[in-house]
Amino acid sequence: MAGGLVGLLDDVAALAKLAAASVDDVGVAAVKASAKAAGVVVDDAAVTPAYVQGLAAERELPIIKKIAIGSLKNKLLFITPVVIVLSRWAPDVINIILMFGGAFLCYEGAHKIIHKLQGHEDKDHGAPAAMQGPEAEAKTIKGAITTDFILSAEIMVLSSKGLTEQQAGNETGLFQFGVTLAVIAVIITVVVYGAVGLIVKMDDVGLAMTQRDDEASKKTGAALVAAMPVLLKWLTIIGTAAMLWVGGHIILAGTHGSPINWDGIYGPVHDFEEWLHDIGGGIGGLLGWLGNTTASAILGFIIGAIIFFVVTAIKGNSHDGEHGEAHAAH
Repeated sequence: MAGGLVGLLDDVAALAKLAAASVDDVGVAAVKASAKAAGVVVDDAAVTPAYVQGLAAERELPIIKKIAIGSLKNKLLFITPVVIVLSRWAPDVINIILMFGGAFLCYEGAHKIIHKLQGHEDKDHGAPAAMQGPEAEAKTIKGAITTDFILSAEIMVLSSKGLTEQQAGNETGLFQFGVTLAVIAVIITVVVYGAVGLIVKMDDVGLAMTQRDDEASKKTGAALVAAMPVLLKWLTIIGTAAMLWVGGHIILAGTHGSPINWDGIYGPVHDFEEWLHDIGGGIGGLLGWLGNTTASAILGFIIGAIIFFVVTAIKGNSHDGEHGEAHAAH
């Protein structure tokens, strides 16, 4: 009996060690794979604060919490199951989806820049200026979650691609692959919306500090309040740059991979990256990355601008047609 109990305890201990190792493997794989989607994560974090600008301060964190929950549902209930199936049984479809998503990011980035150059007001994602009340709040949350769905899809597809590359040549069970993607979904959602929460409450923290008696707190608080608009401005710039860089790079890599397998653009950019790497000496890796990133951003802007003008022309023709029909009716 004692021997059987000892054997059972040994088996439990062995299973516990195996589980711990698996959890460790999942954690490491999740962090490495999610790094693949860093550019889209930056964009997600940069876009979201716009949705709570102008809303009552006491409603900012509850709204961010609702958006975060919606984002997590997007990733876990809808996106991740589809990504798992496609990654295992239709990887070429994943690349096509990535390229469409990359084209969308290019369009969004180019749209921002062109509108800025044309002197139009920035109306990113329909962000509310000073909307109040439950209906406006629900509309804000719905709009944010809809936008998040697109960015989350890109994040999870990129992460799955990074995870697949890590596990190339290794037999990994479907369950562990799915668990790792779920961990990535949770990590990224916590990081993005935790950062967003800190950003949007920065001015409130600063304002509270200005009410304290000591001079150091007052100065620090005033600096935080003054820095808020500057930070939001730079987040917009960084988010736009991330859209163009990530979108352009997705399309660049997509043309090189299956099912397109065309090196007409990828080849010259890769050669340029290697040349910078070779002449850079100790900073060759950084120069090569900067070269690839710059080329990707330029490509992203060109593709995004083409899509922007095509969409604008289609909308213009549609509007002219409606106007003509209305005029004929009169």
